[in-house]
Amino acid sequence: MRPDDIQAANARAAAKPIVRPELKKETPYLKPQPHSPDWGVFNVGKGIASGFGTIGAPGQPRWAEDWSDLAAMPPERRRNDWFNRLKYIPLTNKGDIWLSLSGEERLRYFFENQPMMGTAGKTNASRILLRNQYGADLHLGKHVRAYAEFLWGVAGGSNYYGYQTGVQRERLDLQQGILEVKGHLLGAKMGVIGGRQVFLGGPLPMQSARDIPNTQQTWDGFRGYAVWKSFRLDMFNFMQTNKLPRQVFADGTSYNARMYGIYTSTALPNFSVMNQKSQLFADVFFIGYLFNGTPAAIPTTTGTQSGSSRRDNIGSRIWGNVGPFDISLTGVFQGGEFRPAANKGPTRAVRAYAVNGVFGWTAKNLKAKPSIALQADMFSGGSYHSQDGAVGTFATPYFPMPYYNDVTLALTSQNLIGVGPVVTAAPLPRLQLKLHVPVFWRQSTQDAVYGTGKIYTWRNTLSGGFLGTTPQTQIAWNFAPHWNWTHDIAGFVPSRGMKRAGAKGGVFYMQTMEFKF
Repeated sequence: MRPDDIQAANARAAAKPIVRPELKKETPYLKPQPHSPDWGVFNVGKGIASGFGTIGAPGQPRWAEDWSDLAAMPPERRRNDWFNRLKYIPLTNKGDIWLSLSGEERLRYFFENQPMMGTAGKTNASRILLRNQYGADLHLGKHVRAYAEFLWGVAGGSNYYGYQTGVQRERLDLQQGILEVKGHLLGAKMGVIGGRQVFLGGPLPMQSARDIPNTQQTWDGFRGYAVWKSFRLDMFNFMQTNKLPRQVFADGTSYNARMYGIYTSTALPNFSVMNQKSQLFADVFFIGYLFNGTPAAIPTTTGTQSGSSRRDNIGSRIWGNVGPFDISLTGVFQGGEFRPAANKGPTRAVRAYAVNGVFGWTAKNLKAKPSIALQADMFSGGSYHSQDGAVGTFATPYFPMPYYNDVTLALTSQNLIGVGPVVTAAPLPRLQLKLHVPVFWRQSTQDAVYGTGKIYTWRNTLSGGFLGTTPQTQIAWNFAPHWNWTHDIAGFVPSRGMKRAGAKGGVFYMQTMEFKF
């Protein structure tokens, strides 16, 4: 199973695919998803290769959808879905100015008997989250469009924790608001998107939409893109949206967290292996982070040292399919520097790295299309004994994809080695199953154990590198158009060394009922 499918499995299409006839001549090899722009060869992975996340019906960012194909759809087919009348609303006789409305109601329940390996200060925690999210996409001809999305997040439960961060409880606010100018130039589809937006252009182990909580991670800034026949270029410069204010329409820009860079992807010439068409992509990227606060802290022998950090990520990735086999190999070198707060110590260089690989096979001829893959990841660690040497711990301050590695969020992509199988199948057309059993070690036994936004306090009491395993399974049922019911079940089994240090094993259960149009 290719890694983009791990992300794509969490945004299933709510309607039966409808391929626009006029696109068949343009893309004989890869067809676009229904209700999505045509990115040619970059339609791979339900559009993920285009750099906008999963697109189609629905997409991860709802503004990545394109419902203009409804204008040419026969009325009897359009009436098969009542919500189609909200997806393409012409405002002129020509239909060149039109409006598309979207909405999401998501009810999510968590149960954790020992959250964060028993360090959250709660036991048998039950959390209930409700996301109310609605958007409007206004297209002003072929070259200009504006999108606005509003969110209200409610959270409650018993013995709950983690509600003070602003990403669970959110009063009515602007979640996304963009203005896009686009067109054809120099033989490419080009565009500039400015405003508050979800960004999904980075590698899954490093950056994601942060979709486990009520509020997704959004950015204030600009991105420019250009897509040629076999080459894609993306440039971006963002400040993170500040979700801490609790008042209505109070979210602002956090100038303490910045992400900027350039991402390129080249579609290599396609070929055939075992009588199956094959396509590989070669990506090269630079992603810069500037951040401070809790995510920038580094461990010491007795606690943590606060400060600010600049991380320069230079990496490459080759991925795609070779016949029935799916492959992905990513390597990232992370340079930069760490500056201690209040000048309490010398400025330290950063020398960290990450290597991620997935190799899988899919039985496409079988009805359930079962897939089995081996996923292996390494994120470098450093030493909490060092006070002036280079910082060797790889940093992922902007919420790596939880479904990629650990859905419980107890472990994250820092000082970590993970290896394990990933098995998926679709025994019924609207039922998807996934099993992932990663086994984890510390990459450096001189470094701490890291969770999402957390450095655990275990130091000298923790011996050995083996951390344990987190078997996890997902059952997703698209039981009716626009409706999905998902169950995520996981458990952490700590090693003997982790138990002696104070870590506790536990059970994680997340149930999600989601309605989207």
